[in-house]
Amino acid sequence: MIAMVTGGARSGKSAFAEQYAARKADRGIYVATSQALDDGMRERIARHRGRRAEMDFRWETIEEPLDLVGVLKRTEREPVVLVDCLTLWLTNVLLRKDDAEEEASRRVLEQVDELADTLRGHSGHVVLVTNEVGDGIVPEYPLGRLYRDLAGLTNQRVAAASDQVFLVTAGIPVELKSIAYRWPDERS
Repeated sequence: MIAMVTGGARSGKSAFAEQYAARKADRGIYVATSQALDDGMRERIARHRGRRAEMDFRWETIEEPLDLVGVLKRTEREPVVLVDCLTLWLTNVLLRKDDAEEEASRRVLEQVDELADTLRGHSGHVVLVTNEVGDGIVPEYPLGRLYRDLAGLTNQRVAAASDQVFLVTAGIPVELKSIAYRWPDERS
């Protein structure tokens, strides 16, 4: 079962994803894609760790900013794997190399497609947290626009590979795939 949890900043998506994962098993793997590069990220990481420590659930944390596919393959037999978050992973992958926009898009989307294929073949529970970044203003700089576009494409491709997709707004999760519009010629 693959579940994607999306929403805006401070929407409650990580807390929901942790609770959702904890209902799937008695222990799990937490894949942290963030890097503690500044005080703000260190504080955010500490908050997330503190929240997980208060849960009646055993987490093993794996910090992996780049090789998400490798981690998912290595944790295939784990009861539940939670990835927090896809958009930070995307940032890490995008900024790993200083290449032209077209080459960066190609390189990143190849990794996204590999991730989606890995998810489709995964036999366990995987919960992926991501951000909705395209609902705001158009970024002023080319790199910001590229990131926004790649985040949207990443979310679409991972959502297509997911069994459930949750949108969390103001702490309220709504499962989207079950209520998605179906064209008249589609079969459920």
